[in-house]
Amino acid sequence: MRFLLYNIRYGTGGVPGRGPFQFFRTTGRHLERIVEFIREVNPDVAGLVEVDAGSYRSFRRNQAHVIAERLGHHHAYCSKYAVGSLTSRLPILSKQGNAFVVRDSRRSVRAHYFRRGVKRMVLELELSEVVFFLVHLALRGHVRTHQLEDLYHLIRHVRKPMIVAGDFNAFWGPQEIALFRAALELKSADALDRPTWPSWQPHRQLDFILHSAGIVVDRLEVPNVLLSDHLPVICDFHLQPGRHTPHKHA
Repeated sequence: MRFLLYNIRYGTGGVPGRGPFQFFRTTGRHLERIVEFIREVNPDVAGLVEVDAGSYRSFRRNQAHVIAERLGHHHAYCSKYAVGSLTSRLPILSKQGNAFVVRDSRRSVRAHYFRRGVKRMVLELELSEVVFFLVHLALRGHVRTHQLEDLYHLIRHVRKPMIVAGDFNAFWGPQEIALFRAALELKSADALDRPTWPSWQPHRQLDFILHSAGIVVDRLEVPNVLLSDHLPVICDFHLQPGRHTPHKHA
């Protein structure tokens, strides 16, 4: 199975030197380049962070829907802000979220929310043999600590093999999530801890693919693709037959 993790920055590009205004660019042609890249990767599941669900930037179209439609796949999108929050009602911001684009139509999707932070949503995708959790953690370190605690309680009883992936904003380094990983016995798919941000001169690993027992990573690649300020992460893996992971944590 192939999994793609990609923070696409709402399709606004990742070229340095254009300042914060690049964040508000429209995304028509650039999104098409992202679609073509994803088509070339040909993932079974793509976890997309920073997706525009229909602001003026994306010409009122949900980018996850556009990508899925072009690939002939299915999609699941949810706003990353808590339901009823001020942020969820503001122009542009109300259209910002995360999404899965998935080949298999037999799927279950649920949205969960952290207790703290502006970005609170955890998107869960359950397939027949594996569960994916997609996150985009807070920029403030102490809030990330609380979010990781919530994430631990959310996923500790999952019985299927699972992948926990996303933009962890781990500006303190991989050690920032070491206790979280140890508590759940999760391994990083990238044994080399390759940096993913910023794409044009990467020096921080912000984007992680973590996995439980029962999942064997065959290959991991961080291609030099400058379509966002983050580099994409491609993970090929297979499941060990009959292996499930009933967590016994209190």
